[in-house]
Amino acid sequence: MASSADNDNNTLGDEPMVFIIIGKAYEREGDEGIDIHVMLRAPDDDSAVREALNALSEEGFLEADLDQIGTLNGLPEDEPHASAYKGALEGEVAIIRFA
Repeated sequence: MASSADNDNNTLGDEPMVFIIIGKAYEREGDEGIDIHVMLRAPDDDSAVREALNALSEEGFLEADLDQIGTLNGLPEDEPHASAYKGALEGEVAIIRFA
């Protein structure tokens, strides 16, 4: 049995984790891009990145630079992250745009 120190994909059990991915997404070629946070449930970080990129593509983004990924251990206090977290728990992929 692997210990958590041996686990490269951040899986700590069978329960999917809520990830937050921070980056910049581009709707048109040559644009400066939009700062984004993506929140979703996934079993591991690789799956989270794949699902985030798919959701961004479905929203019309041509490209994305994903800079940071982490897990959330509880409900954020501030909006829009609190609502996005609740949506992620229900299986949604929440994309927060900072224009």
